[in-house]
Amino acid sequence: MACPRIVSQSPYITHQLDWLGLKDCIVGVSRYEHNAKAANTGGVLDPDAEAIAAVKPDLVITSIWTPPEKLAAATPSGARTLRLASFQSMTQVEENLRQIGLAAGLKTANARAKDFGKAWREMASTVNGGGQRVLLLSSCTGQPYSFGRNTWLANLFTMAGFIVADPTEGVRHLRREATEEAVATLIAEMKPDVVFIFNRQLAASCGTVPLPPGTPLVALDGEKFLHPAPILIDGLKQLKAKRQEWAKR
Repeated sequence: MACPRIVSQSPYITHQLDWLGLKDCIVGVSRYEHNAKAANTGGVLDPDAEAIAAVKPDLVITSIWTPPEKLAAATPSGARTLRLASFQSMTQVEENLRQIGLAAGLKTANARAKDFGKAWREMASTVNGGGQRVLLLSSCTGQPYSFGRNTWLANLFTMAGFIVADPTEGVRHLRREATEEAVATLIAEMKPDVVFIFNRQLAASCGTVPLPPGTPLVALDGEKFLHPAPILIDGLKQLKAKRQEWAKR
């Protein structure tokens, strides 16, 4: 198959392209990928039309967060576009893989999407969360957010045997001011058995947040969880490896 010239306008899309074996086809990436060798083509909300035109893409892939009119204005004549819905469930991630593969002319698109669906479900089934209530927090500093219902992480953790404590539809953004107090209030309100933080800097960001007695706070690598993409399989492996930190004694 001839490699189409692809612009990936978000890191999670790059992860999806990698799973499909199309990473070498990428000629442009968003400003959020600091170590990429491809050209910088702007952001999700503000794609850089000049930079995108310069890499002469065959296919520009972005999320549904990119306004259609901005995507149209930033896409050179003759290039195709793909806007992906990715953030509500794991089945959306599977569908993304299928759509990208078909758009890129990949004959194994359907098979690769099915492979991912099978792989993540099998991995999730081995975690055995034991029905514990969990709070899924991005961090304890900056402007943290909690994952509620109809998010890919809620879907992932539910399939891994947990109960997601936050009933919010989508993502709950906590206030920037008095962040530690806001995090502590949310934990007290949700009464989770375990708090998962998708931040390697656990000690620095959460060390002063009070926790109910017996409630562990477990740090997971955000790079493996905060992208709705096949790298989540590595996240499930890490979650299982850290079982001694979160499992009921």
